[in-house]
Amino acid sequence: MNRTKRRMRWHPLALSALPVALLVGCGGGSSDNAPPQLTAATPATLQACTNLVNTLALPDTRITSSELVPEGPLTLQNFTTQAPAHCLVKGKMKERTSTVDGASYAIGFEIRMPVAWNGRFLHQANGGLDGSVVVALGSVSGAAPVAPGLVQGFAVLSSDAGHGAPTPFFGVDPQARLDYGYQAVGTLTPMAKNLIKSAYGKAPDRSYLAGCSNGGRHAMVGASRYADQYDGILAGNPGFHLPKAATTQLWKAQQYAKVSTKDAGTGLPDLNTAVTPAEFKLISSKIVAKCDALDGVADGQVNDVAACQTAFNLQTDVPTCTGARDGSCITSEQKSVLASVFAGPKNSKGEALYTGTWWDPGIAGANFASWHFGSPATRDAGAVAFIFTSPPSTVAAFTAIPGMQYALNFSMETDYPKMFATTTQYTESPWSYMTPPNEADLSTLKNRGAKMIVFHGVADGVFSPTDTANWMDRLQANHSGKADAFARLFLVPGMNHCSGGQATDQFDMLAPLVAWVEQGKAPDSVTAKARGAGANMVNAELPASWSANRTRPLCVYPKVARYNGTGDIESASSFSCK
Repeated sequence: MNRTKRRMRWHPLALSALPVALLVGCGGGSSDNAPPQLTAATPATLQACTNLVNTLALPDTRITSSELVPEGPLTLQNFTTQAPAHCLVKGKMKERTSTVDGASYAIGFEIRMPVAWNGRFLHQANGGLDGSVVVALGSVSGAAPVAPGLVQGFAVLSSDAGHGAPTPFFGVDPQARLDYGYQAVGTLTPMAKNLIKSAYGKAPDRSYLAGCSNGGRHAMVGASRYADQYDGILAGNPGFHLPKAATTQLWKAQQYAKVSTKDAGTGLPDLNTAVTPAEFKLISSKIVAKCDALDGVADGQVNDVAACQTAFNLQTDVPTCTGARDGSCITSEQKSVLASVFAGPKNSKGEALYTGTWWDPGIAGANFASWHFGSPATRDAGAVAFIFTSPPSTVAAFTAIPGMQYALNFSMETDYPKMFATTTQYTESPWSYMTPPNEADLSTLKNRGAKMIVFHGVADGVFSPTDTANWMDRLQANHSGKADAFARLFLVPGMNHCSGGQATDQFDMLAPLVAWVEQGKAPDSVTAKARGAGANMVNAELPASWSANRTRPLCVYPKVARYNGTGDIESASSFSCK
């Protein structure tokens, strides 16, 4: 997909060191109608913990436990970090029995409050279909983080977003849909602030909402719906148009089925055969060959994504098979399917139904393939059937056929519009409750001095980074080209969905966000590191030619990290955002 690269005026400021953030440079917004500068949070020490289970009385809330946890290891998503001593409180809000499906519902949560508190509250928005209260560690940006929120001193909240078990069947219940979409965040926020006040003797001075994937969607929805409650928003690989992305996943399955072999047992297409890992690796290598040097140096990494979309041509740059598929070529039929998939779905009228995506070397990543081939029949089929269409399917009807069959049966003509539908029982459409209202107007956030950082892996296999970049363009246009005074987007070349791929994918954007919110230090770039040998969690997909410790600046969109002409190509200091 060709894109015309835009250029904007940016305002560099003097370099300011940060204690945790790997901040390369700073930039500020316009002085015209400048938003107010928020004051910095002040630390405090934990005053109450174990007695909270018996003494705390909050509306619609039942505290189930409160305990003091000594300093030690905590594990989240296979990553273990040393956490400080903290108070762990667990509870449930708005417990009820559904009159629709008879199931029990509640908004389950846990909050971890360090003994030595930095005065800040971090709402850790979780991913996928939610459904479980994961450890409130505050790992909200970059792969295998080196400084999660709890370690930085935040009081961190995690929740299940209003339903148990990560199944899609909660979508039968109208209220559970709304909680998952946005209301759980609105319900939890005042409770968490009051709980924190009871523990420390003061409410948080500053509040942050952060997450990746569906957590990034929660964050973007929060920036619109709850801008009065949060001072800083951090949204990673945000699925802010999740219903469209999920239905597109089903459409992708239909495209890949055209070049897939059928499973001998089920007779259904085995999508993993549509494009093999070797074939994706071939395409990736050809993208590198055409686009690597566009940023000024041949280093096995494509930074100038926009220029690459013009430079790379799938039809002419990748060999077409004349014989067997052996990983050295792809067939003309595969090229047709891939061109369609990357361009994005259209209906019979030629109208785009979801944004396409970019060609990037990271498409060789296993995570990219898993979203294209594994997810449609599992995660996406159920999510669309129960959560993103109105009325939802019934459990009996959905389980009567395989998920792949549901994907193949899905009609972009007649089923896709159901995301915008309502009924007398389901009074708010999936599109309405899942997406940020007035997404290009963040005036409330701006006017109170709050700030927003968005990051997106360029090789995301499910949520289009092009869609996110287009949103940033609209935000800029709606705010007279001055949105960078309160909102900034960082694209991460080569990175898959939230992490992984051929990328420098380890970075901390939480500390730069805090510095922007509380000190006015607007980040122009953030340093990212490769996770080679010796990293706290090694990325096995890094090219062998890269240094294990390669660093690169992630630049504020639409700037690109370009080589300075001299210096170590493995070091971020040899690149500038231009």
